Amino acid sequence: MAQAFPGLREMRSLSTDPLSVTQANQRARSLLEGQLGVLTVAGELANVKCVSGHWYMTLRDADSQLSTVLFKREASVLRFVLKDGMQVLVRGRLTIYSPYGRYQLMADFIEPQGQGALQIAFEQLKNKLEAEGLFAADRKRVLPLLPKRVGVITSPTGAVIRDICHVALRRFPAADILVFPASVQGVGSAPSIAEAIERASAEAVSRGLSVLIVARGGGSFEDLCGFNDERVARAIAASPIPVVSAVGHETDFTIADFVADVRAPTPSAAAELVFPVMADLKSLCQSAMLRAARGLRRLCSDERRHLVMQANRLQVIHRRMKDMQQRLTYATERMSMLLARLWAVHRKRLQTLDARLAGCHPKTRVAAIRHRFESCTLRMISAERARLKYMRSLLKQDIARLQSLSPLSVLDRGYAILLDAEGHAIRSPAEVHVQQTLTGRVRDGDIALRVDASPPRA
Repeated sequence: MAQAFPGLREMRSLSTDPLSVTQANQRARSLLEGQLGVLTVAGELANVKCVSGHWYMTLRDADSQLSTVLFKREASVLRFVLKDGMQVLVRGRLTIYSPYGRYQLMADFIEPQGQGALQIAFEQLKNKLEAEGLFAADRKRVLPLLPKRVGVITSPTGAVIRDICHVALRRFPAADILVFPASVQGVGSAPSIAEAIERASAEAVSRGLSVLIVARGGGSFEDLCGFNDERVARAIAASPIPVVSAVGHETDFTIADFVADVRAPTPSAAAELVFPVMADLKSLCQSAMLRAARGLRRLCSDERRHLVMQANRLQVIHRRMKDMQQRLTYATERMSMLLARLWAVHRKRLQTLDARLAGCHPKTRVAAIRHRFESCTLRMISAERARLKYMRSLLKQDIARLQSLSPLSVLDRGYAILLDAEGHAIRSPAEVHVQQTLTGRVRDGDIALRVDASPPRA
């Protein structure tokens, strides 16, 4: 009897109803999420990266690590930037990413461990703007001594605007204040403050603004977070007029304080920095007028002494001018006498030259040159005619000699010249063969000839 293989029945029962990989992952995911629910995990961030607004990272401690993901919707509420090495508390659900079967923590919220998210966001934004040079001292502008009109960014119903107006009117009764309403606390405070600053900057020229005050009363760090926004900081930096930041109490510091041209510890102190004391200005003006009067009197006295000295110098110059005028008169008389003598000498010399010139009149020289030219011309013509006659006689002699030597002259006496096809003269019977065509040249033309018999050999 055959013995059954151990475990065969169990193997058959497992293979009767198998699960797909997707189903297995989904069961594990449901079990994991249903059993554990929402967890808060503490650890250190590593391998942090952002793709299309989604944050992927690894949460680790000394012995283990856990893949973590924070999707774009949940990441939009973070007030700080995630970085490697940051100690955080992560709240979320443990799950399995089915396509890869990967075990991970799906985060709902992340906050720094031991330090608030707002404080980290504050430090990160501060470092970023400082690196860009928005806190540099060389870009800070000086407040005007007498502002024409001052714009105030604050809540129109709060105590801050009343304090500013009270201090401004007490110090400078002619103060002109224009309020740009903004929400200075709550979720939408940062956009509201930034829009008010941008509006004031755009209308600064048309409304005649000289200074802009961004103000808020005291509060907690969370209450002042609207002034720690990047858009608010850049709006302050882009303002065409000086900006005074007066946010919170003396111990409170915001990003707006660092970017602004001047930081005031309180809104009332901002009004004191912007608006001078009218009495002090009057006293200053009176002192300046007294100093100006004393200086003017001293200047007039100095100018009077200077004018007296100049008058004395003018008298001396007048005497010297008279002396120079007398010397000029004497010099003019001497010059006239000298010119008269020079004129007489030159006139006599001119008369002499005129007499010499009359003897060398151009007409006489031209007549002599013409006579010489005509004589030379006649001699040249005569010599050329004699030379031409002599050359003509030589030419006739050369022609006669050439004719006597020409072979064609023999033809006039009845002789003929035999030429072959190439035009060469036949000098010997050996140069001729039967049926050869020859040309006989006589005086009046050429005669075509053909050799019918071989000539006798010598």
